[in-house]
Amino acid sequence: MSAIHKQPVALVSGLKALAPRYDVILCDVWGVLHDGLVAFPDASDALMRFRSDGGCVILVSNAPRPGQSVARQLDRLAVPRLAYDAIVTSGDLTRQAVEERLTQVVHHLGPLRDRPIFDGLSVQFGSIQEADYVVCSGFDNDDEETVEMYRPRLEAMRQRDLWMICANPDLVVERGDTLIPCAGALALAYEEMGGEVYYAGKPHRPIYEAALATARRISGADTIPAERILAVGDAMRTDIAGATAFGIDALLVARGIHSAELGIAAGPLDEATVHSWLEPQVLRPKGVIDTLVWAA
Repeated sequence: MSAIHKQPVALVSGLKALAPRYDVILCDVWGVLHDGLVAFPDASDALMRFRSDGGCVILVSNAPRPGQSVARQLDRLAVPRLAYDAIVTSGDLTRQAVEERLTQVVHHLGPLRDRPIFDGLSVQFGSIQEADYVVCSGFDNDDEETVEMYRPRLEAMRQRDLWMICANPDLVVERGDTLIPCAGALALAYEEMGGEVYYAGKPHRPIYEAALATARRISGADTIPAERILAVGDAMRTDIAGATAFGIDALLVARGIHSAELGIAAGPLDEATVHSWLEPQVLRPKGVIDTLVWAA
């Protein structure tokens, strides 16, 4: 058994117990602050309390839209802006990559609502046959479509050996009580076909570097020790894997995309179930919390 499996995982009742150990929280958005339909007021309260004690909160999202667009969505859901200092998204990093390729033709694979990625840029759009590369931000209709329905387009992209930017590495997110497929599912299928993919968000390093640079700028610190940074999220594949690879602690919010696996869809978080579920996992968070709250 590897050392990472031997690390104890604490069940955490509230962020208050952990807060003194950290100066910065890199917090996931969808699944922690809201479920796509309604906000979780206790989560916002916890982050506001952390900030009131001098902490810095950077929201780190795999949303395939710029941070300003995500902020407007959070406003509509009544998530207070006092809950965070800044937002860094995979959409921001995607936009940077597009900005470096304005002389090339891009094919956008995704819904119109994700077009803010390209706002203000002199982008040349084209078909798969015309494109130099692809930006994949998701499904046109994620309520009904599947990866298999996109396979002919992916095959056409592969035939032309097109490079793909995945603007949202999530495989799924929760929308209410339903799991909705994301761009990451299409990117994974394209990789399995031999296609080359650049992932703009979690669990990959660039988005953590961008978030930490933002935290340093806000706090005025030249450096922030890794042991003083906590990542909070609800997905093992992105949030926990990304934090682990970046060398920072992670807190898993159980009542998110793993709630059914953890057996808490209709009941409280159970320590024995959590440890049993974590035992075969390659990665382990520092702690597990039912939902993000300040104190139980």
